[in-house]
Amino acid sequence: MTVSQIIKLFSKLKILVIGDAMIDSYFVGKVDRISPEAPVQVITVLNKDHRPGGAANVALNIKNLGAKATICAVTGNDPEGFELKKLLKKNGINVNGIFVENNRQTTIKTRIIADNHHLLRIDQENTNPINSATEKKIIDFITTHINTFDAIIFEDYNKGVLSKNVISQVIEIANKHGKPTIVDPKKDNFFAYKNCTLFKPNRKEVKEGIKTDADLNNIKNIEKCADELLLKLKCKTVMITLSENGIFIKSGNVSNHIKARKRKITDVSGAGDTVVSIAALCTALGIGNKLLATITNLAGGLVCQKLGVVPIDTKELAEEAKKLKI
Repeated sequence: MTVSQIIKLFSKLKILVIGDAMIDSYFVGKVDRISPEAPVQVITVLNKDHRPGGAANVALNIKNLGAKATICAVTGNDPEGFELKKLLKKNGINVNGIFVENNRQTTIKTRIIADNHHLLRIDQENTNPINSATEKKIIDFITTHINTFDAIIFEDYNKGVLSKNVISQVIEIANKHGKPTIVDPKKDNFFAYKNCTLFKPNRKEVKEGIKTDADLNNIKNIEKCADELLLKLKCKTVMITLSENGIFIKSGNVSNHIKARKRKITDVSGAGDTVVSIAALCTALGIGNKLLATITNLAGGLVCQKLGVVPIDTKELAEEAKKLKI
């Protein structure tokens, strides 16, 4: 099956993304002087942009890949929360699973970019765990709608939505109904995702999660970490993204290392979101590990050539795959 054929099949799928949604805000401009008030650069802003970020960007990737996306997340009762919901609706994403918590700040990451250089990031957020009432709303929503989804993505940014209770209950519900779960973890709840289908940390997250001093540029050491994760999490597949070294994937006793192609990297922001989106869609379709990792590796590399957090272009992905005879 070609990548083009696989992409066409994405349109048959419905994916739920649960996790930490946010706004990625960009101030783009130029620097032409130093401030008289302090030894800092003065940026003349030429363009401002707000985009769905975090779990919201994963949902946007799912939609751009042709599938239907529903997001389950929590915002504050604030202008940023309304703006995020508006952005998602505008992009055709189902927002019925977004719940509001009073006294909570909707996460917004503001990036200052000048002359194609990322100079500064400003985060406004509340990372406290969501309350038990909101947990119940999320679990009830997923219990009610589970049979309408083909797979569930957990997008964890340590912002408080994915509590241990939410994680364990949602995985239990998904497994009961035969729905695959794909996890993009962070260190706080790294080992909370027991019995998930596919666990996708990056190299840094593996190092922090397992607390290893091993050289993770060495594939043999990566495989040992994958074995430990398979054992501790009792998951079906572990896929570790290795940046310039590609992707390592293992299920049972079968492993594959897909090497990365050399590219001019502009910005790595959002590459992990693209990778987990493709991985979820391929998992839902039952695509084998080697091809799944090959496609995700290709897609992750392509988005790294773009500035800012942007979803993958399916036409570009299909054309590159055809050129490489994948």
